[in-house]
Amino acid sequence: MAAVLEKQAKRWTYEEYYRLDDDQRYEIIAGKLLMAPAPDTWHQSWLNDLNLFLSQFVKQRKLGRIFIAPIDVVLDSENTVQPDIVFVSAANASIVQHRAIFRTPDLIVELISPSSVRRDRYEKQNLYARFGVKEYWIDDPANKSLEILTLKEVRYELHCAAEEKGKLASQVFAGLEFDLTEIQ
Repeated sequence: MAAVLEKQAKRWTYEEYYRLDDDQRYEIIAGKLLMAPAPDTWHQSWLNDLNLFLSQFVKQRKLGRIFIAPIDVVLDSENTVQPDIVFVSAANASIVQHRAIFRTPDLIVELISPSSVRRDRYEKQNLYARFGVKEYWIDDPANKSLEILTLKEVRYELHCAAEEKGKLASQVFAGLEFDLTEIQ
C-alpha cells in the first residue's frame, strides 16, 4: 500500500530523495515523498510478460529502449515516479542518463493494484498528461484488462481497451496491434 511518509512537513525534490540512504522504493508527486511498496507475484508475472512482449517489438524495429521498474523518471525536481514500464524513443535517447530518466518519456505503463488505483488512475494520469507523455497504458492484472490512453492536447483520451481478450493498438508503437491474450 502506498503511504505518505511522516517526513511531509517539507517539500521533497529529486536530489533529496536520491540522497536517502535506505532501501525503500519512493516516488515524489507534487513535492510529497510517497512510499512505493514491492508488488505481489501476480503483478510481477503480468509485468514480465508485457515487458517481454514490448521489448521484442521495440528491439526488432530499433525504436528505442524499454525500461522496467524500478527506474526513476524525473519529470521535474518535485515529480519523480517509478512506472512499471517506460519507453523512450530513439529520438529522445538523450533523456536516459546513468541514474535516471530525466524529463518526459514517450510511453508509460502502470499496472494497478487495489492499493494504487487512485494514484495510478487519477494522480499519475493527470501528472503524465501535464508533462506530455504521449501514451499511457493502464494495465489491471486482477481484471485482466488493459486501457491505452493517448494524449490529445492536455488530457488523455481512451484509444482502445480490452478485458480478458480483444484487439489493442498503439499510436506510439506504430504497427503494434495485438490481442490481449498474447500477453496473459
